Amino acid sequence: MTQLFLGLGSNIEPQRYLTLGLGELESLLGPLRLSPVYEGAAIGFNGAPFWNLVVEASTSLSVGELQAALRAIEYAHGRPQNASRNSPRSLDIDILIYGDLSGVVDGVVLPRGEILENAFVLRPLAELAPDDRHPVNGRTYRDLWNAYDAAAQPLQAVSLEA
Repeated sequence: MTQLFLGLGSNIEPQRYLTLGLGELESLLGPLRLSPVYEGAAIGFNGAPFWNLVVEASTSLSVGELQAALRAIEYAHGRPQNASRNSPRSLDIDILIYGDLSGVVDGVVLPRGEILENAFVLRPLAELAPDDRHPVNGRTYRDLWNAYDAAAQPLQAVSLEA
């Protein structure tokens, strides 16, 4: 089994679609550990704020098999198959970390670059796995978050509970 971290986001009925997505992920991967959920501005386009969180799980699926399963979950919950990167979405699920793999694996860039670029990925990852280390630069996620300019991308904690 390989430890992995996934980033989930939604800015279309986020409470609904994140809850549905988490249910599907639990069916696919088994027990999940969840970070807090944060609301932040859409990055790269004008749109409703996104809700984001990070999920830790384990899998025996290959990167390619996992990626295909994640896309199927997104499509089943309203994401258009031709959706552009910077657009509103009901459910977005990205592989952030897959074991200690780095580079392009089955067409997926690992670790995901957004870890080091965006507060909505780094902050929940640092809270979920503060002492884990980035597979390329070797720094802990806690240290990476502490060095991040959090004011550049403000986040606010929100609850998935109704």
